[in-house]
Amino acid sequence: MKIISFINYIIAVLFFACYSYQLLYIFVPFIRKNKPHGNTKLHRYAVLIAARNEEAVISHLIESIHNQTYPSELIKIFVVADNCTDHTASVARAAGAVVWERFNRLKIGKGYAIDFLLDRIGKAYPERSFDGYFVFDADNLLDENYVWQMNQSFSDGYRIITSYRNSKNYGTNWISAGISLWFLRESQYLNRSRMLLGTSCTVSGTGFLFHRDIIEKSGGWKYFLLTEDIEFSIQNIINGEKVAYCESALLYDEQPVRFSQSWNQRMRWAKGNIQVCQKYGVELVKSLFRDKCFACFDMTMTFFPGIILAAISGIINLFGISYGLLSNENFMVILQSIWESTRNAYLMFFTIGVITTVTEWKNIYCPAFKKILYIFTFPLFMFTHIPISVAALFKKVEWKQIEHKESVTLKEVRKVENQI
Repeated sequence: MKIISFINYIIAVLFFACYSYQLLYIFVPFIRKNKPHGNTKLHRYAVLIAARNEEAVISHLIESIHNQTYPSELIKIFVVADNCTDHTASVARAAGAVVWERFNRLKIGKGYAIDFLLDRIGKAYPERSFDGYFVFDADNLLDENYVWQMNQSFSDGYRIITSYRNSKNYGTNWISAGISLWFLRESQYLNRSRMLLGTSCTVSGTGFLFHRDIIEKSGGWKYFLLTEDIEFSIQNIINGEKVAYCESALLYDEQPVRFSQSWNQRMRWAKGNIQVCQKYGVELVKSLFRDKCFACFDMTMTFFPGIILAAISGIINLFGISYGLLSNENFMVILQSIWESTRNAYLMFFTIGVITTVTEWKNIYCPAFKKILYIFTFPLFMFTHIPISVAALFKKVEWKQIEHKESVTLKEVRKVENQI
């Protein structure tokens, strides 16, 4: 079964070939500096929040928006209570938001809810009252200077802007820490580096801003795949837009703490990436060569090869182990190959975890010993993407709600900053 070892070697080479350029991203923030902002203008913004059974957390998000240093009269908060069976709508209204309720059991998902909300806003405010639209999830919390910082980037002329994504519950367990650390790495060693190099970043789920013209050009929010954020990013990049990153705009959100929830969430992401590949893959590759677009290459590498290679690796090694157990032929060769691949992957993810944790230490709100502990568990969390990638190729996946229970204020999140 030396063929298994050979295939593992080829997969490792392909992984390196596809993602070695991202290793260079790690060094960019230490070499290049942010450009200074130009003249800042005050703009009027609408905040879009799609919420499904979020009565436990939505008031804290709205409170953090009201507490912004940006002029409050220039921010209007809109909530779509989407297929809710609790008191989300009444809680959001009491907190000061304009709320519409939506009940549609056929068109389920955040994309449909955002499109519904934009349609209602367009009818209620036909005079084009808003220059830009923020998108947040109901479990988010915003740093007090969030809107002000995003407005500075908006004033610089950027039409789509994403922000620094932090966690409300990093220290709960290895599961919440795993995805939180990945998002910190994505913010600072993907999007920040892209921004410094002048290429396009990518929107990641929540905490982003887009210009009114973006949505008017597309006739509403027409992104309905399981990963509507990636679909939004890639279609706009293909159309020549550049997604910017505002490092100083800090957002906090809640991550799953149960493995079943994390599995469902990442299964949706994996299946959504496959959907995006099927819908936009050919056009993305065409744009890469037609327009000499590095951002198109970057998006292709970021979202597509990884899931395929991880799935192939999982299937091949599962077959190898099964065959070895049944035939007892060269079983140790198979195990040695798997061990070498696992060891190398562990060291790679461990290094990423170390660099991200050290540089973002002050922004990680949990006791110091947990910050260190979760560096070691981070690679284990990343390994769980392998069975998810395999299952996503074959399984039908539908949108499922992630229950949010971390009903905390921004002040409460920050209380653990200096714990030991």
